Amino acid sequence: MNVVKRLYDWVLSWSESKWGVLALFVLAFAESSFFPVPPDVLLIALCIGATAKSFRFAAVCLAGSVLGAMAGYAIGSLAWQTPAGEFTALANFFFDHVFSLEQFNEVKVLYDKYDFWIVFTAGFTPLPYKLITITGGLFAINFPMFVVASIISRGLRFFLFAALIWKFGAPIKAFIDKYFNILAILFTVLLIGSFWLVGKLM
Repeated sequence: MNVVKRLYDWVLSWSESKWGVLALFVLAFAESSFFPVPPDVLLIALCIGATAKSFRFAAVCLAGSVLGAMAGYAIGSLAWQTPAGEFTALANFFFDHVFSLEQFNEVKVLYDKYDFWIVFTAGFTPLPYKLITITGGLFAINFPMFVVASIISRGLRFFLFAALIWKFGAPIKAFIDKYFNILAILFTVLLIGSFWLVGKLM
């Protein structure tokens, strides 16, 4: 926990640097594939420091996050299969010692069926987005769909932060810290549930 707290403070310190916007892009890129601290931390601090630039900061954060998601997808894909389509030594190790090929294929069916919603949910809610970007490549889900789902979900999250701070200023930060993640989960559940219900009725 101390390591994470130090990382959090280090990320936050970039809001007072002239390189803050560049740091936001790099952080958003890294968080989509391996870094533990979400870019929201720096995004919110930058928006509070320069409210008029809130939407610009959100756009930078979105660009970094989506490009990082593509990198995460590539990591998952290359770690699991060779360019010839054969399983790598890492994949075979997992099949031999962690789960079977049959179990892997069962999960892949779920990814193929709910690919957009899996990516969207991880991109908009506090679920670990990096886990989905890497496993998205691992299960070879449709790449254009993966990018579109990433743009929509990450864009909604970051631009909503920016819009709230642009409209209400620094006082909204306490509300974001306390309630946003819960509301994001509820919104996603309701959204997916409504589409499921419409599909059943039709």
